[in-house]
Amino acid sequence: MATMVPSVSWPRACWTLLVCYLLTPGAQGQEFLLRVEPQNPVLPAGGSLLVNCSTDCPSSKNIVLETSLSKELVDNGMGWAAFHLSNVTGNSRILCSAYCSGSQITGSSNITVYRLPERVELAPLPPWQPVGQNFTLRCQVEGGSPRTSLTVVLLRQEEELSRQPAVEEPAEVTATVLASRGHHGAHFSCRTELDMQPQGLGLFVNTSAPRQLRTFGFLGPILDLSEPSVPEGATVTVSCMAGARVQVTLDGVPAAAPGQPAQLQLNATESDDGRSFLCSATLEVDGEFLHRNSSVQLRVLYGPKIDRATCPQYLKWKDKTRHVLQCQARGNPYPELRCLKEGSSREVPVGIPFFVNVTHNGTYQCQASSSRGKYTLVVVMDIEAGNSHFVPVFLAVLTTLGVVTVVVALMYVFRAQKRSGRYHVRQESTSLPLTSMQPTEAMGEEPSRAE
Repeated sequence: MATMVPSVSWPRACWTLLVCYLLTPGAQGQEFLLRVEPQNPVLPAGGSLLVNCSTDCPSSKNIVLETSLSKELVDNGMGWAAFHLSNVTGNSRILCSAYCSGSQITGSSNITVYRLPERVELAPLPPWQPVGQNFTLRCQVEGGSPRTSLTVVLLRQEEELSRQPAVEEPAEVTATVLASRGHHGAHFSCRTELDMQPQGLGLFVNTSAPRQLRTFGFLGPILDLSEPSVPEGATVTVSCMAGARVQVTLDGVPAAAPGQPAQLQLNATESDDGRSFLCSATLEVDGEFLHRNSSVQLRVLYGPKIDRATCPQYLKWKDKTRHVLQCQARGNPYPELRCLKEGSSREVPVGIPFFVNVTHNGTYQCQASSSRGKYTLVVVMDIEAGNSHFVPVFLAVLTTLGVVTVVVALMYVFRAQKRSGRYHVRQESTSLPLTSMQPTEAMGEEPSRAE
């Protein structure tokens, strides 16, 4: 006997399957959470931590802690387990997992590790610092994390001079300070501040060993020119001086005694333009010799000149080629140099390439001029035309061809005349044929008579 199966619509069947799935033990386990305590802890590098994994699931099993850190199970019970983490040296994420009614549940926590800088050091200061000059404080920091919470402070005594974040590893922070007489004997240092107060900890401070600054001050050296800018031939006096007990030296020549000035005189020449004079001052303080230097430059004004070595008198170039007119002028102030063709206003460029043709042939006046005068040199340009050898050869060829043509024509005429010296008249006649007589025949023989 056939059995009838009741029909079921698909939407209702799917709904029934979904309800059955949600009522399975695995799905029921999703209602429970696995807690990890403490949440996101912060601890010093190398520290230890007690971690507790717990859940309210009544049928929880196999609670474990997953981490790369060194761990040890301390104790466990219904729905919980405690683990001990030791020697935590870096930031890490730990994961607790368990099974609740056959379904896995998890929970996590992030561990943040902080560490104080391993080295905080202020670089050595100058043994003696001149008053009125800048010097640099330089603090070097190695280690320390998290870097986003680490700050470096530069100090004079307890006065804060600069505050900057520690960025690179190792970090270096600098500050520029203008030395004054009041800085003599002052102590400078640098300090790091690791601010963990937002995480519920404190402000961790580490300070470098202090360094003492010693300053000194004396006049100059004062280096002076009687005139900083003089015309050629003028007398110039150079003098150098400093305070008492200071020995000065001018261009290698020392003064007669400490505290005395050093001087020299010269007649300014063209070669002295741009010359530098150096004055050195030396002061002995507590057995140490302190040095300061000063320099000055002399400016000599002289008229324009053109070196013949750099500006040839005679130039021979070919037509339709590229060349450079190498002429150089000197003087103070620096002169303007122009080369103009005699008898015209045509100018050729100097020091840059230009295209030469036969129109450049001629004599040029190259003149350097400034506010101190003028100087002129003559330059001759001989431009050789590109077809200068071709014309004579061409004319010779034409002449030869003309002579050959005339000779051939004469020979042709002569031969034509020779061929026309004897001819025959072909007629059927009883008369005798006409023949031409050669000149020799006409003169040596008598005509024959008819019989």
